[in-house]
Amino acid sequence: MSDTRGRRRRRSAMHAVTLEAPPQASALTFASVAESCLDDVYGYLLYLTKNRSVAEDLTGETFEAALRKWRRFDPRRGTPRAWLIAIARSTALDWFRADGRRRKREERVGAAEAHHAAHEAFEGFSPALEAGLRELTAGEREVVALRVVLDLDGEETARLLDISPTAVSTRLHRALAKLEERMRHDDVA
Repeated sequence: MSDTRGRRRRRSAMHAVTLEAPPQASALTFASVAESCLDDVYGYLLYLTKNRSVAEDLTGETFEAALRKWRRFDPRRGTPRAWLIAIARSTALDWFRADGRRRKREERVGAAEAHHAAHEAFEGFSPALEAGLRELTAGEREVVALRVVLDLDGEETARLLDISPTAVSTRLHRALAKLEERMRHDDVA
C-alpha cells in the first residue's frame, strides 16, 4: 500500500512540474492545445479589438491565464478551443473595462481624446462587407465572429456569451440578414 501512495505522489509531482493536464485529459498537453489554437484566439481578439498590438497583448495574457488554469481544464465540459476562447473573451472584456476607465480619466483631466481603434480586423474583406460589419452591433459582430469566423457551434457560442442557444441563432440570423441587405444595396448602387 505504501508503494501505491509513493506512485501517486510522484505522479502528482510530475503533473505539477510538467504542467500536463489532469489525469482525465492526459492526452492533451498545454503546448499542443496552445499551438493549435493560437491563430483562432488571436483572430478572435483582433476581431473584437480591431487593433493588432492590443490583440497581440491580449493573446499573450490569454495564454498566460490559460497556463495558470490548465490543471482545472476539463475536456468533458467543452473543447480546449472553446475554453481558450472563453478565457480570451474574459481577458478582452477586462481590457475594454480598463480602457473605458482610462478614457474617462483622460476626459476628466482634459487629456487628449483617446485614439479610435483601427479597422485592421476587416483586412481582406470586400469594402461592402467591411461596411456591413461596421453597421452591426457589437453583440451581432461577436456572434458572427464566433459562429462564422471561428466556426463554433451554437451551444459553445451560447456558453461563451452566457446567452441561450436560441438567442445565438436569433442574433446570427439578424446579423446575416443585415449583411445580406447591405451587400444587395451595394450591388445595386
